[in-house]
Amino acid sequence: MSSCRYLVINGVVSPTSDVPPVSSFLENHPGAYTTSRTHNNASILLFWQRHLRRLADSARILYESRPELLFGPQITKFSKSPSSSSSSLWESTIPALVNNSLRKAMSISMKERKNGEELAVTTLVSGNPNKCNVDEIDEEARDLDVYVHLGIYIPPAFGRRENGARLAVVGRGRDVARAKFSDWVKLRKSLEKLRPPLVTELLLSNDGDRILEGCITNFFVVCRRESNGAAEEIMGDHRSTHSFEVQTAPINDGLLPGVVRQLVLEICSRRGIPFREVAPSWSNRELWEEAFITSSLRLVQHVQTIRAPSSWELLESQTWKELAWEEKQFEETAGVITAEIQGELMGLAGTEGFPTSYLI
Repeated sequence: MSSCRYLVINGVVSPTSDVPPVSSFLENHPGAYTTSRTHNNASILLFWQRHLRRLADSARILYESRPELLFGPQITKFSKSPSSSSSSLWESTIPALVNNSLRKAMSISMKERKNGEELAVTTLVSGNPNKCNVDEIDEEARDLDVYVHLGIYIPPAFGRRENGARLAVVGRGRDVARAKFSDWVKLRKSLEKLRPPLVTELLLSNDGDRILEGCITNFFVVCRRESNGAAEEIMGDHRSTHSFEVQTAPINDGLLPGVVRQLVLEICSRRGIPFREVAPSWSNRELWEEAFITSSLRLVQHVQTIRAPSSWELLESQTWKELAWEEKQFEETAGVITAEIQGELMGLAGTEGFPTSYLI
C-alpha cells in the first residue's frame, strides 16, 4: 500500500499517494544508491555509517568513470577533469545531505509504523542535469539530488527450511561493479527470461564456472579442503581441524563490495573461521557443504539449491525452458558455519547500529 511508503526529496516530503515501490523508483532515477534497514523494533539503523561511505564512494566512482549513470544519458562527459572534484563532496557533504532527508522521513514513518515492523531505507544520490554545470560539479552539491525512500519490511526468520534461498547461475558479471547504481535494476531484468520456477535469486558468472555474486546479493560457500587428492571431512571443532574454508569471489574479479560481505570477512578473521577470497568454482561443487548469500535486508540467508546450465555457450540465446540444468542441493536448514556467522552479525547489529532516536 502506498501509505506504507515514504519519500523525501532534497529534504521535502512527497505525498504518500505519489510514492512508488522502491524498484519502480530506482528504475526511473539514475544515480548511486544503497539500502539498509532498521532492527530491534526500528530502534537502530543497521551499519548506517558503512552504507553512507559506500554510497559516497559509489557516487564518486560514477562521476569519475560513468557520469551518465549518475546524471542520466543527457550527460556523457565533463570538460573538467574528474580528479579536480572536491573530496569533501563525497566524504562529508553527501552523508550530511542524506541524513537531513532521512530525519524528515523517519519522523513520519516512525509515527505510522506498527509495533514490530521494521523499515527498509533506500537512499539515492542522483545528478540533476537541469541544474548541472557541465564544466564542473559544485562543491556544495548544488548539482545533486538526494532521495530517501522508506518502506515497511518484516524480516523472515533465519535458518528455517521455508526461508532458504534457491539460486540459478544465469548471467555475466556487471559493469562498473564497484559502484552500486540504479541503472543495474533495469539491466538485471534482461536475465528474468532465464529464471527457472521457484528460483529466488540469480547468480552471475563470466564463464559459467566461477561464481561472482548474485544480482542483489553476495555469494559464499563453505567448501571442504582437498588434501593429497582427497577431500577432507568437516568434523569436530572447525578451529582445530581447519578442514574447510569459506569462499567468496574477490572484489577485483568484478563484483559489488557489499557492506554485509565485508562484515562476514571480518567475522571470519576474528572468529578464526578459515576463509579465502576466491570465486567458488561450480566444477568443484561436490566439495561444497554449505552456501549462503548476504544482503543488507536479510543479512545472511542459507541456500537450499543451486542450478546452473549444462552448456554456458548457449545461455544468451535461450530461455530457461530450453536449457538443460545441473543442480546442487544442501540441507534444508542453515548449516553450522552459516548459523555462526549470522549470529555474529546480529551481535554486531547492536554495536554498529545507528540509533534512530538521533533522527527523530
